[in-house]
Amino acid sequence: MSSDGALFEARSINAWRGDRHILRDVSFTIRPGEFLKVTGPNGVGKTTLLRVICGLLPAETGELYWRNQPVRGRRDEFHAEMAYLGHLNSLKADLTARENLKFLAGLRETLTDEDIDAALERVGILSRGDLPARSLSAGQKRRLALARLVLANAAFWVLDEPVTNLDTAGIELVEALIHEHVSRGGLAIAAAHQRLLDDATILRRLELEP
Repeated sequence: MSSDGALFEARSINAWRGDRHILRDVSFTIRPGEFLKVTGPNGVGKTTLLRVICGLLPAETGELYWRNQPVRGRRDEFHAEMAYLGHLNSLKADLTARENLKFLAGLRETLTDEDIDAALERVGILSRGDLPARSLSAGQKRRLALARLVLANAAFWVLDEPVTNLDTAGIELVEALIHEHVSRGGLAIAAAHQRLLDDATILRRLELEP
């Protein structure tokens, strides 16, 4: 852990999209118990930053650190402690909600059917557990994606517009999940243009500028 207690740190991240220099020397830290909200106008690089963190896009220059160690060369260790919720839900349309989560269970042998049902109940779609994902509403699909976070057992949540397609109750659910996660010592970063935990004491902001 760094001298300021941070588990995650980005130092001077630069990234390009085509011929556009979209991230310019972006630096920040996140400590356990903190939620960092990344804001800024559309096209400023919020999603790009999250994809760089997850290793889905390369940074031209700069370095990411997890537990005081460079992420570069230790991606597997970093990913084992990270959960990513993208703008898309990445569900398997022909599988039921429960089967989608069982697919995750196959990656984590310690997950049980009871764990899966508890996650579905936590996000409010237990009664939809046996329906194929394709038949769920847009909001229910987003809730199912959120259930994966509940099951992930990851210290670091990386969330891209997590309240997409959610109504007021769904937004409150996302806020509660993030708050619970960081209250247990986790940390989270989210790109969001909507209100999200704006008055919470756990909140820090990172404003990206064009």
